[in-house]
Amino acid sequence: QVQLVESGGGLVQPGGSLRLSCAASGSIFSIYSMAWYRQAPGKQRELVAAITSGGSTNYADSVKGRFTISRDNAKNTVYLQMNSLKPEDTAVYYCKYVIGGATYWGKGTLVTVSS
Repeated sequence: QVQLVESGGGLVQPGGSLRLSCAASGSIFSIYSMAWYRQAPGKQRELVAAITSGGSTNYADSVKGRFTISRDNAKNTVYLQMNSLKPEDTAVYYCKYVIGGATYWGKGTLVTVSS
């Protein structure tokens, strides 16, 4: 069994920064990929950023140049550095891991961008 725990969400003013973390624990043998998704009120969950085991990354167009995904393999942790935050970035952010062909989701952390 794999558990994912997100942290780092909160309230930030427009133009501010936050760093999200997602740590995996449990029966982890080989993490194929990690990703961050978000879901705003009344909207579908969408991909924000993803990173493969080889370090390849991809980003949603709406966050390119502002967000950076990274991973620490030794800690089984993925990060999302979010800069120049906008009100439209307000959402619950979820991490997703693909491990051994199975997909695991965290419970989410709320990010609110508001003055």
